[in-house]
Amino acid sequence: MRIYTAHLREGRPPVLVREGFSWGAALFGPLWLALHRAWIGCALALAIGIVLATLGRGADARVLWLGFAWLLGLFGRDLQRWSLARRRYALAHVLAARDADAAFARLLAARPDIVPAGLP
Repeated sequence: MRIYTAHLREGRPPVLVREGFSWGAALFGPLWLALHRAWIGCALALAIGIVLATLGRGADARVLWLGFAWLLGLFGRDLQRWSLARRRYALAHVLAARDADAAFARLLAARPDIVPAGLP
């Protein structure tokens, strides 16, 4: 089972964010944050990446890069949730499901009022 958080905003479709380590954020960093519209996190990650790039090359720089990637993997989804909160999405539910589709089905079962009009 995986844990998802459901974020709702009036007039917008719900957004599900999975809990846990994000390999996408660890490997692609600022690009992953930009794709998830976490603009402030993206800008901060880019700035930290530029600072790390100016520190030079060598074993110490590689350790810093790996540590930075690990931190982005750990906190990438938290930055995504923070960005959703800044865009006025409210944390509505915490769901346990085997995948995102099952989590979305559980969300719709718990909150039938978010189904758009005209759908069964």
